[in-house]
Amino acid sequence: MIKEICQLRSDFPALGQLVSGQPLVYLDHAATSLKPLAVIETIDHFYRHETANVHRGAHYLSDKATQKYEDARTLVKNFINAENNSEIVFTKGTTESINLVAQAYGDEYLNPGDEIILTEMEHHSNIVPWQILAKRKKLTVKWVPVTESGELDLNEFKNILNEKTKIVSVVHCSNVLGTVNNIKAIISAAHNVGAKVLVDAAQSVTFMPIDVQDLNCDFLVFSAHKLYGPFGTGVLFGKSELLNAMPPYQSGGSMITSVSKDESLFLGAPQKFEAGTPNVSGAIALGAAIKYVEKIGLANICAHETELLQYTISELNKINGVRIIGNSSSRVNIVSFVTDGIHGADIGQILDQQGVAIRTGHHCAQPLMNKLKLTGTMRVSLGVYNSREDVDIFIRSLNKAVEMLS
Repeated sequence: MIKEICQLRSDFPALGQLVSGQPLVYLDHAATSLKPLAVIETIDHFYRHETANVHRGAHYLSDKATQKYEDARTLVKNFINAENNSEIVFTKGTTESINLVAQAYGDEYLNPGDEIILTEMEHHSNIVPWQILAKRKKLTVKWVPVTESGELDLNEFKNILNEKTKIVSVVHCSNVLGTVNNIKAIISAAHNVGAKVLVDAAQSVTFMPIDVQDLNCDFLVFSAHKLYGPFGTGVLFGKSELLNAMPPYQSGGSMITSVSKDESLFLGAPQKFEAGTPNVSGAIALGAAIKYVEKIGLANICAHETELLQYTISELNKINGVRIIGNSSSRVNIVSFVTDGIHGADIGQILDQQGVAIRTGHHCAQPLMNKLKLTGTMRVSLGVYNSREDVDIFIRSLNKAVEMLS
């Protein structure tokens, strides 16, 4: 199966280019995935043949665009096994989805003295909105620590969880360490004290099956662009009873039933959270990305990327001075590392000159870096289009960089 997946590289036109005279080796999937032709052609076809606004025109193009837009919602619903389409809200991305919940749910239902629980491995997009809310509403933010192995300390989570806890917002898989958190245990414990749980699935949705009914999460968020889809499109899943009880996040056209000089009446979910003209092509292209992933099979993608990850870790461990950060036994397609006495940005620049793209820096996770006593790491993250040859080129280039800079 790995051989078959490697043959899919021709689906990704970005891989056909040279960088500094070398074939591109793209190992920054966790930042954004490359886009397959199926997605690129879907966007092109929409703007060539189907350009229209949705839910408002009485003509052929509008009807067609509306149908495809709502078909995409159905594809997302089925992909994460939501109960119905009204639980799927299209947003600009994971960040906006979290902000929507923080403002629409948090402002409405959290009161001074209530508590929010976050973890030390969160991306900034799952920290800053809650900090802003906490300051505005006089809430307390508590933190689940990360252990030396790069896992959440669930015993401490249970210690800080109490009847004042109203929101637990937690990443499914760390974008730095690759750690897969025990989300079901976190959700179950949170629900026992009446707290709601938001799951940041930005990294996990591209690697493993997601079943929101099995998880029993209250909210789940992700972006299209890490799932082989376009930029500027994201998803908020919310349980129907929660979305229906929340006020609109933004207001304007498309989300009302009527407007008078005295008042405005709103549609139900999901429309009341999709004010204005939506990113129609983005939603439709997300649908195309889901079809592409489902055609390959998430189980096959997971097996392929897991094998490559293990190979990458094995090869990194052979290089003197390289130290891998985090050693959880449950992890996705991500490995971060540092090199003794050499700044990651210098390594990254030399790798780029060899056509190898990795991520360096704090990865929008400064609280985690502070906990690890690091200013940043280098990160390799793998996609379906990567191969052992990619890893070999990366390792050779890294060896060269370490030798040059030591």
